[in-house]
Amino acid sequence: MTVKKEKLVQTNTVWNGKKLTPVRLENPEISILKISLPVGERLPMHKHPMINVAYMLKGQLTVHTENGEHKTFHAGDPIIEVIDTWHYGENTGKEPVEMVVTYVGETGMSLSENK
Repeated sequence: MTVKKEKLVQTNTVWNGKKLTPVRLENPEISILKISLPVGERLPMHKHPMINVAYMLKGQLTVHTENGEHKTFHAGDPIIEVIDTWHYGENTGKEPVEMVVTYVGETGMSLSENK
């Protein structure tokens, strides 16, 4: 049997091209969530206090920041989030969005904060 490896993403920037925020964790904790968003649904304006990376499994998601930046992601795309930046995502496609999100922060940190 041959083991097959495929690098999905390696980057030092987030989705809007800015550099990743340096982090040092004393008591790290990783959380992995599968998130589903129905067609036409919009998440509330929120921010994440930690590094988080989403991988789009299905659908189309448009992410909007408080200052007017936006980008649309599709199945197979990674979304590397900006720490402490107010934003929201909305399903702008014709099928439900499904994504797996990995959060890396300090033990006990909240994964997100709504505005």
